[in-house]
Amino acid sequence: MLAKQKYRQLKDNLRGYSSILVALSGGVDSALLLGAAIDALGSGNVLAVNFHAAIHVASELTEVQELAARLNCRLAVLGDEGLLDNPAFCANPPNRCYICKRIILGQLQALAEQQGLAAVAEGSNADDAGDYRPGMQAVRELQVLSPLLDAGLTKREIRQLARELGLPVWNKPSSPCLCSRIPYGSPITATILWQIEAGERFLQEAGFPEVRLRHHGSLARIEIPAEQMAEILHPPVLSKVQSCLRDLGFQYLTLDLHGLRSGSFNEVL
Repeated sequence: MLAKQKYRQLKDNLRGYSSILVALSGGVDSALLLGAAIDALGSGNVLAVNFHAAIHVASELTEVQELAARLNCRLAVLGDEGLLDNPAFCANPPNRCYICKRIILGQLQALAEQQGLAAVAEGSNADDAGDYRPGMQAVRELQVLSPLLDAGLTKREIRQLARELGLPVWNKPSSPCLCSRIPYGSPITATILWQIEAGERFLQEAGFPEVRLRHHGSLARIEIPAEQMAEILHPPVLSKVQSCLRDLGFQYLTLDLHGLRSGSFNEVL
């Protein structure tokens, strides 16, 4: 089925609800979902909600606010209510995403009920079905909608549609929460999250927009696209990277020769 046909099916499915709350992360998936919901139901029947916590890059909140304003949609922002005080979450088990998603979606459902909205929707897509996604268990348990997944839309198709619809995030690199940079079993702390965010921000500003800084205690493992490896190893660039990461508290620095890949810590499961 062509992407445009799937998009029409997406909107048809959304019209089955009188009103909807859309979990808006600021990425291309949730942005397309929000645009489709507004197109299908009208902006007055849609509420975008962003959950913002220390596990997210700080700049994402500004991007979410700009996106909601561009789409003329109501936006609510929920702040972290003790996620980093939750021992089960901070222990960083392999089902960490389930614990997190259950907490966040529970808050979204409570807000939807308070606002009298008929349903809650999140932005998982068809490609996510083939990956290790423990958070999807929470989606199923709480009966949250995954309209993009139900319509069979892949990441490539979502980017294509978002570009055609003029959404500014159509080519925004995927950016899962900062916890995904920490090995399972290693504790999650505010300091570690800050180190990761600061290190990735420096690398992005240095010319590496798609990057993961994997945190292995005193060792930082950099993942970037293979075609950029020669660039980061250029002595003047490498010297600045070394200096920055040392200042952030890392003693050792490595470049992952496998290159950038999503969910590399899932490879050990």
